[in-house]
Amino acid sequence: MKKPHQFKQSMVTKAVSVLLGTATVFPVVAQSADPVEVIEVTGLRSSLAEAASIKRESIGVVDAISAEDIGKFPDTNLAESLQRITGVSISRTNGEGNEITVRGFGGSNNMITLNGRMMPAAQTYGGGSGADGTTRGGSTRAFDFANLASEGIRGVEVYKTSKADIATGGIGATVNIKTARPLDTPGVRATVGAKAVHDSTNRAGDDLTPELSGLVSWTDDDAKFGVALTGSIQERHSGYVGATVNDWNIGVWGDPNDPDTLFNNSGDIYENAPDVGQLYARPNDLRYAFSDTERTRTNAQLTLQYAASDNLVATFDYLYAENDIQEHRGEITNWVQNGSNVTSVIFDDGPVATPIYIAESYPGTVDEGYEQQWREQTNTLNSAGINLEYFASDSLKFSLDAHNSKMESLPSGPSDNAASGEIAVGIGSPTVTSREWWFDTKLPTYRNVYDDSARGNGNGMIDAGDVGSSILRFRHASQATEITQIKLDGTWMFDDGDIDFGVETRAMEMVARQTAGDNMTLGNWGIANPGEFSDGLLQPINVGAMFDDFDTGQSQGIGFIADPVALAREGIALYPSDANFFGVSSVFSNNDVVKEDTVAAYFQVRMSGEMGGMPANFLAGVRYEKTDVTSTSLVTPPSYLVWENNNDFSLYTDPSTDTIPLSVKADYDHLLPSLDFDIMLTDDVKARFSYSKTIARAGYGDLRVSPSGFGTSGSTLNGTRATASSSNPALLPLESDNFDVSAEWYFDENSYASVGFFEKRVANFIGTGQEDRSFFGILDQTNGPRAIAAAEALRDRGFAVDDTSLFAMMVLLEHPEAFPNGADDYTGTSEQLLQLGETPGWDIIPEAGDPEMVFRTSLPQNNKEAKLYGTELAVQHFFGETGFGIQANYTLVRGDIGFDNTGNPNVSQFALAGLSDTANFVFIYDKDGLTARVAYNWRDEYLNRINYRGSNNPTYVESYAQIDANVSYAFNDQLTVFVEGINITGENRREHGRTRNQLWYLEDLGARYQLGVRYNF
Repeated sequence: MKKPHQFKQSMVTKAVSVLLGTATVFPVVAQSADPVEVIEVTGLRSSLAEAASIKRESIGVVDAISAEDIGKFPDTNLAESLQRITGVSISRTNGEGNEITVRGFGGSNNMITLNGRMMPAAQTYGGGSGADGTTRGGSTRAFDFANLASEGIRGVEVYKTSKADIATGGIGATVNIKTARPLDTPGVRATVGAKAVHDSTNRAGDDLTPELSGLVSWTDDDAKFGVALTGSIQERHSGYVGATVNDWNIGVWGDPNDPDTLFNNSGDIYENAPDVGQLYARPNDLRYAFSDTERTRTNAQLTLQYAASDNLVATFDYLYAENDIQEHRGEITNWVQNGSNVTSVIFDDGPVATPIYIAESYPGTVDEGYEQQWREQTNTLNSAGINLEYFASDSLKFSLDAHNSKMESLPSGPSDNAASGEIAVGIGSPTVTSREWWFDTKLPTYRNVYDDSARGNGNGMIDAGDVGSSILRFRHASQATEITQIKLDGTWMFDDGDIDFGVETRAMEMVARQTAGDNMTLGNWGIANPGEFSDGLLQPINVGAMFDDFDTGQSQGIGFIADPVALAREGIALYPSDANFFGVSSVFSNNDVVKEDTVAAYFQVRMSGEMGGMPANFLAGVRYEKTDVTSTSLVTPPSYLVWENNNDFSLYTDPSTDTIPLSVKADYDHLLPSLDFDIMLTDDVKARFSYSKTIARAGYGDLRVSPSGFGTSGSTLNGTRATASSSNPALLPLESDNFDVSAEWYFDENSYASVGFFEKRVANFIGTGQEDRSFFGILDQTNGPRAIAAAEALRDRGFAVDDTSLFAMMVLLEHPEAFPNGADDYTGTSEQLLQLGETPGWDIIPEAGDPEMVFRTSLPQNNKEAKLYGTELAVQHFFGETGFGIQANYTLVRGDIGFDNTGNPNVSQFALAGLSDTANFVFIYDKDGLTARVAYNWRDEYLNRINYRGSNNPTYVESYAQIDANVSYAFNDQLTVFVEGINITGENRREHGRTRNQLWYLEDLGARYQLGVRYNF
C-alpha cells in the first residue's frame, strides 16, 4: 500500500466540491484502493464469507449472495435466496417465490439487472380473467424470479443505495444477477446434478418429478479463450385447495327496510345490526377451489470470452429461459342471491360490520356452480449481449456493453384460432333450495339443502345427472417487453481513487393485448338442461376433504372435476351457433404499445484515504436521464352491456366495428445526485452515510391510452355503479430522496453485526382518482324508461324491486306474445323467473331513449407524497472451528400513510402497499464435508392492494412464516448428495379485506422435498 498523503485542491477535488454544492472538501487523507481479496468458494461458510467481504468492501449499502461452488447456488429459486437478505421479502405464487419487495417497495419499483443489464419483465396468466389471486393481466414491470433457475448463477448483489453508474428504476433496490464466466476460473471445470422432487400438494401429477442440470467451463492453457455452457430442466407437479370471495360490497347502514340497501330485503332479518352511518359488507359469493399445476422450466446459457491481448477482453453471452405452466382449476361456487331470498343476517362487532352468518331460502331451486378452467401460459426470456473491456493505459479503462433482451408471456392453450390463456366452462346443478354461510372462521363454510326432484334426475343425490352447462369463456392475454441497451463506461484511475463516467441509450417497447371475454351461451345461467353431458365426462370430487389445515365445518364439499377442453368442445356441439366456437374472440379489449426511449450520462468520483487517522471512502456522482414516452392503443369501442339476468352482465362488441388508434406522447428528465461516505472508526467498525435521488417509472398498465374494464354487477336504478378504468400516459416517475446511516462491526473472521437506519421521501406517488364518465355512446338499459316502468309495475303489485324482479318484469313487458296481460301476468315464482331469465333471445340490450351509462372511472394520477423509514439489524457468526454458525436479521419498515378501513367505499384511497416487518434466522453447520442449514423466514401482515374491486377495498396478506432446511454431504471433492425441504411445516397463505372476516383468498399449501446428487469433474 502506498503511503497516505494529504489531499490537495486538485481538479478532481474541485469536481467533488461542485457535486456537493460547496466550495470546500473535508480534510481527508487519501489511500489507494487495493483489490478485494479473492475468496475460494468451496462451501456454505466460504459463500457467506465472500458475501460478508462484498458487504464490507463495497461503497454504499450492498448485500450479496454467492454460489457455494460451481453450479451450487444456495437455493433452487433466486427469490427464495433473496428473502434471506436484510430488508428483502418476497411474494409467492403456488408456494414458490416470484417477486421481491425491498424496504417496502414491490417488484415494479425494484430494478433487476443481469450482469449489469436491465432485464425486461412480462407476466400474464389465466388470460387476465381475475378469477383468483394468481391471474395476471399483462402490465407489469416486476421481474418474475420463478422464470430463472439458479444453476449457472455465480452471485446476486442487492444495492440498497444508488450510484450514478447504476441504471434508474429501483427505488427499493437494484438487484444484479451475476452469471459464471470462464476466464474468472481458468482451466476445465464441470458439474452435473440430478434431483428427484416430491411436492406434497400434488394430486393429479407424478409424485416424483426430475430436475437435471449441468455446467461446463473451459479455457485454453493461456486463459485467453474460454467457453461456459449451462443447462437445466426442472419439472414440478403441484396443487392447492383454497377459497375465495369474488367481491365484498361495502355500504353505509341506514334504514334496513330501504330496498336500495345491499341486501335488498325489507324484512326483520338482521341480528346485531350495524349502527346508522356505519360501514357494512355483503359478499357476492363463497367459492372453494382446487388446482393441479404442471410447471416445466428450461434454462440454458452460453458464454464465450476472448482475451485478445492484455488490454482487451471480449465477452459474448446468451441466456434462454422458458417457463411453461399448465393448470387445471375447478370451483364450487355458492352465490348470494340476495333480495327477498335472504332470511337471516348476523353481523360481527367489527368497525366494518361483516356478516358472520347469512341464510337464504328459495321459492324453487338455484344453482351451485362447478366451473372448470384450463390455463396455459409460456414465459420466455431471450437475452444476447456483447461486452468489450479495453485498458487504454494503466490508468484508463473503457467498457462497451450492448444487449438485446426480450421477455414474452404468451398464452399457449388449445384453440382453433389464437392460443387461449384460459378456457372457463361454466357448469352447475340447479338443485339448491336453501343456503347458509359462516364467515367467522379462517376458512368460511357453507351448508346447502338440495332437491333434485324438479330439475335433476330425481335420484335423491347430487351426481352428474343433475349437472348442466351455463356459460363458456375463452380468454387470451399476452405481454412482450423488449429492451435494447448500449452503454459506454470509462474509468480513470489515479493514486487517490478514480473517476467513472459514461453514456447510455436504452429503447424499451412493451406490447400488451387481451381479447374480449365474450360469453358463449350454452345452457345459460339457469342451467337449462341438467344431465346433458355424456357419461363419464364428469367425475364427483369431495373438495371439502382436500383441506388439510382447515375445518370445513358443515360444508358438503360436493363438486365435480372434468377435462375443461373436452367440456368446451361438447358444450359447443350441444349448443351450435355462430357465436359459439372453440377459440378466442377476434376483438381485443386491450391492444396497447408503450415505448420508452432513454438517454443518460453520468459522472462520479471515488476517493479513498484517511480522515483523522481513520481509513475513509468517498463517492459522489450525478446522473442525468431523459425519457420520451409514446403510448399507443388500438381500441375497438364496445357496443353495449348485455343484461343476461339479475346481476349477470356481459360486454358486447360488434365484430364489424372498426378499431380506433389512440396515441399520446410525453417526456421527462431527471438530474439524480448520489453521495456515499464510509469510515473505519476502528479496525473492526465501519460507519456509513449515503444519500441519493432515485426514480421508479409507472407501471405499463397505468401508461396505456385505452379505457377498459367496463362492467356492472346490477342495475343503476337500484344504486349499483357501473365501473371502468382509464390510464394516463403522462404519468411522471416516482421520485425518492433516500438517506441511509449504518454501522457494521466485524468482530471475528467471517462474522459481523450491523445496524442501519433508512428513510425515503417519495413524491409523485400514483394515487387513484375517480371520475364519472360516459364512453363510446354506451347506453344504460337498467335505468331507462323500460326499467322505470317495470319498477313501478312491481311496486304497484307489492313486489320488492331488486335486480332479479326488475330484470324479470322488464323481460315480461317486452314479450306480450308470451304474456298478453302484461304486468298482471307476473307471479315471481321460481319457475317464471327461470323462464324469464333463461329463455334464449330474451336478454335485455339498450335501445334508443335509454340514457348514456355513467361509469365510475378509476384513473391513475401523480398526486401523492409519502415517507418510508425503517431499521435493519443483522448478525452473522461462526463459532470458531466447531462448524456451527448463525445468520439473523430483522427489518422494521414504517410509512406515514396507511389504508383507512372505515373510509368511504365510494372514494379511492392512497396508501403505501407492501410495508411489513421481516425476519430471518438461519442455523448453519459446515464441517468435514457435512453441510446443514435450517432457515426460518417470517413476514408480517402487509397491505397488498388498494381500491380493489367495486368498493375500493384493500387486500391484506396475513403474516407468514416458513421453514426450509437442507443437508448435504460431500464424499470427496467430486461427489455430493443432498436433501432439501421447502416449507416443511406446510404453511398456508390467506388474504383478507377491511376485516379478517372478509376473506379474499386462501390457499392450503404444503411442503416440497428434493433428493439430489451432484458430481464435479
